Amino acid sequence: MRTVHLRRWQKSALDQFRARERPDFLAVATPGAGKTTLALVAARQALAEAPGRRLVVVVPTQHLKTQWADAAEALDLHLETGWSARDGRLPADTHGLVTTYQQVATSAGAFASLSRDAFVVLDEVHHAGGDRAWGDAVLTAFTDARVRLCLSGTPFRSDTRAIPFVRYDDSGLAQPDVEYGYGDALADRSVVRPVRFPRIAGEMEWIDADGSHAGASFDDALDAARTARRLRTALSTDGEWLPDVLARAHRQLMEVRRTHPGAAGLVIAIDQDHARAVAELLRRHTGTAPALVVSEDSASSRRIATFTHGTEPWLVAVRMVSEGVDIPRLRVGVFATTTTTELFFRQAVGRLVRWTRGLGAQPSYMFIPDDPRLRAHALAITIQRRHSLRRDDEAEETADDGVFDEPVERGGGDQQMSLFSAVSAVAVGAPSIHRVEDGLPVMAEWREDVGVLVDLVPLPLLSQAPDGATTAQPGGLRKYRHSLRDANATLTRRIARITGLSHAQVNGDLNRRIGLERISEATITQLERRRDHATTWLRTA
Repeated sequence: MRTVHLRRWQKSALDQFRARERPDFLAVATPGAGKTTLALVAARQALAEAPGRRLVVVVPTQHLKTQWADAAEALDLHLETGWSARDGRLPADTHGLVTTYQQVATSAGAFASLSRDAFVVLDEVHHAGGDRAWGDAVLTAFTDARVRLCLSGTPFRSDTRAIPFVRYDDSGLAQPDVEYGYGDALADRSVVRPVRFPRIAGEMEWIDADGSHAGASFDDALDAARTARRLRTALSTDGEWLPDVLARAHRQLMEVRRTHPGAAGLVIAIDQDHARAVAELLRRHTGTAPALVVSEDSASSRRIATFTHGTEPWLVAVRMVSEGVDIPRLRVGVFATTTTTELFFRQAVGRLVRWTRGLGAQPSYMFIPDDPRLRAHALAITIQRRHSLRRDDEAEETADDGVFDEPVERGGGDQQMSLFSAVSAVAVGAPSIHRVEDGLPVMAEWREDVGVLVDLVPLPLLSQAPDGATTAQPGGLRKYRHSLRDANATLTRRIARITGLSHAQVNGDLNRRIGLERISEATITQLERRRDHATTWLRTA
């Protein structure tokens, strides 16, 4: 029988999940605590008890589809990552699929049919409350699911829209079934890394929206518009503040790499142009060529995967690495973006907290401007907040509390806004450092919690499951399946070119030989047979 090591909070949460009396269960736990493992172990046990039940995982981004599928395969759960509504049935040798909220929003009806009686995992479920269309689609798609396990690793939104399948009390406060905050994880030790926040002061000058000259340090009290311009000035790649901070962060990273070889740093930039300019600053001032991720296309996912398993010291990104992406070797960060909402800040810090066994004490460092908003977020990072439903009048008063985007400056108009420009920015003084582990009990001797060993009930055999020789394919079944699909597509093109038949004719003939309607429904065994038929056809053509 297979076993898996769970942290103590995971084992407790799993027990509570199995004892639930409702189809819905909400687990709120800090980034790095192991929500993915919790969800997959719960799903594996449920599928073992109900042969034929499907597993559907919904995530915020395309990159996380691959990350979840890889984690599932490590527990012998095989999830399709490329399924769409036009593909028909899932292959019979998969346990289910992983998709995105965007895909659910465009094909809610198809997912409703697929997920009937299914085990559904809604990762970072607050996304379903951030967009009315997404929330409505999630309700349509998963109302008839047998189980809905909702996960969140960051404080929820605070607005008037309820998150689907989340319970609220009479005052409108979300009610998690399990809650495990960053402070809890720090107190347990060896669950997450403590994060230290070097706050860098500065003197900034800029041309204001009305064309006047302005200047301020981070200690000066300003209105909201000038506070935003002060931060944008500090983060300008033409000033001295940002290069100085990047150099300080690089020195810290080199110090960390003395005890953690391969440790890496992350810079979160304002936008794509800013990210490219930041990457050039890193090259110029540190002599290192950073990896650059500026969009959510497939090439960016590959770059993240390469960086995750590589040794390069720096990664520069905009938003793609802010939530959920698992790069355990990240130990140093530079918060160089004008997005200052608490949710986004916590998501960014969450990239630095994933624990690595065997390193002992392993603090991480997030370098931040000494902006009063970021200073407050750093001080409050150990406090776990719940989603609350505001009245419409409250929502109007605090409309700037959005999930992702910094509020647009008001009252200036496009003509006035165009007058703004950064003049200079200089970092001053030694960094002030806030340690989130301050106040926790000091342990005389560091120890790692080995957790709890849990038995995994054997999964029932899948229909047309591949044989042992196939399951031993390098890279796992999912990558092998993709390689077989690519091989079939290449052979189809060659046959069409040689015979003069259309691609549709060749595909139709090959599918009929193995009893398929669509190649998207093919099991691995059927893909192998189809490839062999196509190879024989080519030899005799």
